[in-house]
Amino acid sequence: MNRQRLTFLATLGLTLGATLGLAALIMRPTRPEFFDLALLFAISGVGALFVGFLSVQVGWWRRATSLTQTLTVGHVLAALFGLVIVLLLARLMFISEHDLALAAVLLFFASSVSVSFGYFFSTSITQRLKELDRGARRLSEGQFSVRVDVAGRDEVAALGRAFNAMAEHLENAEHEAERLEKARQEFIAGASHDLRTPLASLRAMLEAIADGVVEDPTDYIRRSQRVITQMSNLTDDLVELAALDSGAAPMERTPGPIEEVIETALEGAALKAESKGVELAGPTHSDLPLIPMAADKIGRVLQNLLDNAIDHTEPGGKVNISAVERNGAVEVTVGDSGIGIRPESLPYIFERFYRGEESRPRADNDAGGLGLGLAIARELIEAHGGTIWAESDMQSGTNITFSLPQERPE
Repeated sequence: MNRQRLTFLATLGLTLGATLGLAALIMRPTRPEFFDLALLFAISGVGALFVGFLSVQVGWWRRATSLTQTLTVGHVLAALFGLVIVLLLARLMFISEHDLALAAVLLFFASSVSVSFGYFFSTSITQRLKELDRGARRLSEGQFSVRVDVAGRDEVAALGRAFNAMAEHLENAEHEAERLEKARQEFIAGASHDLRTPLASLRAMLEAIADGVVEDPTDYIRRSQRVITQMSNLTDDLVELAALDSGAAPMERTPGPIEEVIETALEGAALKAESKGVELAGPTHSDLPLIPMAADKIGRVLQNLLDNAIDHTEPGGKVNISAVERNGAVEVTVGDSGIGIRPESLPYIFERFYRGEESRPRADNDAGGLGLGLAIARELIEAHGGTIWAESDMQSGTNITFSLPQERPE
């Protein structure tokens, strides 16, 4: 037996008990009269139960064209059934014809008023449901900015709030999908350019060497090596990203000194900084706690940050790494005195495929990358249970800081 039937039976039983109690209190009937009255009420209750059950089984409300019509017909049927029950009971109790007619008129009036009130309150509910229906139709048409104004604290109001929350989530998802699609298109265009351009340059230099038209092959070979390194770095970024997405990237964390990782990264970036005329400096102390980490992955993060900093720093500028212990973690900052990042671009620099040439043009006019370096850095740091963020000023440069906890993340 479902909840609806149980509720109907409970309500009917309560009504029968309350009516008999009221009759006993007001009329003070004798025991035989009380039992006769209880029998009449019970027969009427069983009749009401039968009619209600039949209505549910037949499902007449499914033929209605609106909820208002369904509720109104329900009120009318309830009023008519009540009227019939009272008249039958009155007839069985041998009430005079005059009194019976008067009771019928009064009951008809009371039933009509009851139906009118029921219709009034029904429309207040159905109007709010119609508002929800209109909103749902607009939402199904792709208008994710639609919102419904459903006041109150009842179930309809709760449904309205849930609808608005759903519409907001869909709208945000649409904006995110549009942003990702734009990023994907930019990635394809950037990847095509960043692969085609060095390949064309490499091909031209090798053909020139093969044709013997180059006076200094050593210079061409050195330039070819730089192009190969650039393409190798690009390939490494794509492979690293694929490994992170698939969960195949090994992340064996063992406690170790962060200073050694910083020193190795500085040594790797020294030649690039020197060739560009950028000063490179690192921490001078070594009293930091051991950090559970995959040293090669953190080294990759530092290498990406140093490469970005050097690329965006003018000759004569400075790139610096600092490390401090704070709040149970070690914070490492890579700062540069170069071209800053515009505030409107700052929230997006750690997202995949965000190239950001417009927000931070390269000081040496090098070709931009695919926008994967900082995204990879963020994912590697977060895999260690840490966080990474950036602070920038268009006049004084950019600081990118990541924090690694001293305790191994669960």
